[in-house]
Amino acid sequence: MSWLSPPNRPIRDWSCRTVWVVGGSAGIGLALAQALSREGARLCVSARRLEVLEDAFPDTGVLKLRCDVRQREAVAQALAAQEDRDRLPDVIFWVAGDYKPMSAARFSPEAARDLIDTNLGCVFDGLSAIGQAWGLAQVPPAAPPAGPRRHLCWFGSVAGYRGLPQALAYSASKAGLMALAETSHVELKPLGIDVSIVSPGFVQTQLTAQNDFEMPALLTPEQAARETLSGLAAGAFEIHFPKRFTWGMKLLRILPHRIALALLAKVRPQ
Repeated sequence: MSWLSPPNRPIRDWSCRTVWVVGGSAGIGLALAQALSREGARLCVSARRLEVLEDAFPDTGVLKLRCDVRQREAVAQALAAQEDRDRLPDVIFWVAGDYKPMSAARFSPEAARDLIDTNLGCVFDGLSAIGQAWGLAQVPPAAPPAGPRRHLCWFGSVAGYRGLPQALAYSASKAGLMALAETSHVELKPLGIDVSIVSPGFVQTQLTAQNDFEMPALLTPEQAARETLSGLAAGAFEIHFPKRFTWGMKLLRILPHRIALALLAKVRPQ
C-alpha cells in the first residue's frame, strides 16, 4: 500500500451498504441516519427510545431497534436481531454518547464515572459484540467477507485533543476513544475492517445546549452529517470539522504543555 493512499477504502455509494447507526434518535445520529436513508443505504437505526425512532423513520424499510448501549448485552442482542433479518451491518456508526459540563473544583465522582462509562466503557462492550458478529472471535479470525469491506466509525470530539475547561470527564472519555480508534485501525485493517473516528467541533444539539458560553463555529447536525459522509468518501481515518475551528484545536494539541496550558488557563470559566 502506498503511503499516499487513503487510510481507508472510500465509501461513495451507500446503495449497496447495510448500515447500523447506534444512537440515531437525535442530533448528529438522527441527521446522519436520515442522510443515509436518502442515499439508499439498507438502514438500521437504534436508540434508547424506540418511539422517537418510529416517529422519525415512518418508512417500514428502515429497521428500528431499542438499544441502550449502557446495558451490557444490548449491542449483542441488537446485532442478533439484525442478523435474524439477514441485515447484519457491514458499516456501523457509533454515535451514542453523553455530555455534561464538569469542572475539577465541583464534580460528582458518580456522574463522572457514568459519563466515562457511557462514552468509552460501553464502546468496549460494543466492540466485543461486533467482533463476535463479524467472526473476529474465531481462532484464527474469519477471513474477510467477499463483499464490501466492513467499516467501524466511532464518534469522538475535538475535546479529546486536550483536557478542556468544564470537560473534566468528557475530554478524558473522548481522548480514550481516539486511542481506541487508532489502535483498532491498525489491528483490524488486515482483517478486512476499516476504522474511522469523527471529531466534531461544536454542533447544535440537546447536549451542547447545556453550555452557558458562545460556541465558536457552531454547526447544525445536518452539516455534521454531510461532513461525515464526505470524509468517508475520501477514505479518511479522522474526520474533523469545521476546519476553521478544528485546525486551531489540532495546533493546541501539538503545542508544548507550558504554552498549551497557559492558553487554556485564559479561557477557563471564572
